[in-house]
Amino acid sequence: SGPRAGEGWRRDPHMTTNASDAFVFFGATGDLAHKKIFPALQALIRTGDLDMPIIGMARAGWTLERLRDRARDSLERNGGVDGEAFARLSAQLQYVDGDYADPATYRRLKHTLGAATRPLHYMAIPPSMFGTAVQGLASAGCASDARIIVEKPFGRDLASAQALNRTL
Repeated sequence: SGPRAGEGWRRDPHMTTNASDAFVFFGATGDLAHKKIFPALQALIRTGDLDMPIIGMARAGWTLERLRDRARDSLERNGGVDGEAFARLSAQLQYVDGDYADPATYRRLKHTLGAATRPLHYMAIPPSMFGTAVQGLASAGCASDARIIVEKPFGRDLASAQALNRTL
């Protein structure tokens, strides 16, 4: 396990103060993470464009070591493992396990974020969970000055998309 968010990571002097200082991805044990997110993270690390804590969130009952194994399997099946980049990914990777409807999950995330003040939250979870997750982030103080990216679809129809937009 690497430092908590905001502690000891290199900062790019050319980035603005509005840059994200932690990457949190919900659905870390799911198919989207396996097929797309882990390869993208390795590629960003390889190019030096992702030098911050990476926090996987899921409700799978996993450990950090199991998530690292899943990341390695993902890369082996989807483009290959770059030994140096994967070592850095593993060092930056952290894991928060819990139910997205449980406030304790977000308190654990808040603790893991540590000194991070501007996390980027990527929602690789079912759209029906977006509102629950965003409300959990807000109630734990993890949404102030944060960015939230939602995976499509954005609602089931116009009314549900408008309701989700209001929640966000």
